Amino acid sequence: MTDSLFEQLKHPNPHMRDRAMLEIADSRDENTIPTLMSILDDENTTYRRAAVKALGLMGFDPVPPLVESMLNSDNVTVRGSCAKALAQIAINYPEDPFPEAGLQGLKAAINDANPVVHIAAVMALGEIGSPAFDILLEALETTDNIAVQVTIANTLASLGDDRALEVLTKLTNDDSVDTYVRETAVSALSRLDLVSNYQRKE
Repeated sequence: MTDSLFEQLKHPNPHMRDRAMLEIADSRDENTIPTLMSILDDENTTYRRAAVKALGLMGFDPVPPLVESMLNSDNVTVRGSCAKALAQIAINYPEDPFPEAGLQGLKAAINDANPVVHIAAVMALGEIGSPAFDILLEALETTDNIAVQVTIANTLASLGDDRALEVLTKLTNDDSVDTYVRETAVSALSRLDLVSNYQRKE
């Protein structure tokens, strides 16, 4: 694996970056994941995002180091990037059960003090879909962070899980819930309706 291939991840042309990502994933060795992980705190956003996407092509091998850094890194950019990389893995491997360590790591990351991290964690759980439903529901019921509640309400609508209907309906009728969260639940419900109608037509 050559350094020049990793350098290609900075290329201004997105096609060149995509080609490099695929080549890195195809020809990886024991240093590939650590090298990509080391880019997650780079100041160059393009480079960082490309590393996130490349990690997403590696199957489930990067999950343990991603969870470790997401929960323990002092660098908020690294923590957020790790959550986003876990989301990419879920997007790229939808047919395979997502590792429990990844689910539990994302569950813990919902409590991260930084919005970049906790919102990325919720969105990653959304990409994992139904297996993450209980984690999202528990977080919704236990967090007092309104941004997290709003993100979860929106995420539930896109899961395509029938149980979301009940949860969102309950939210809209609960006077003790923050107004903004209730409004989000109302619009999430109408979106959920659209999604399920669309799926029925297919």
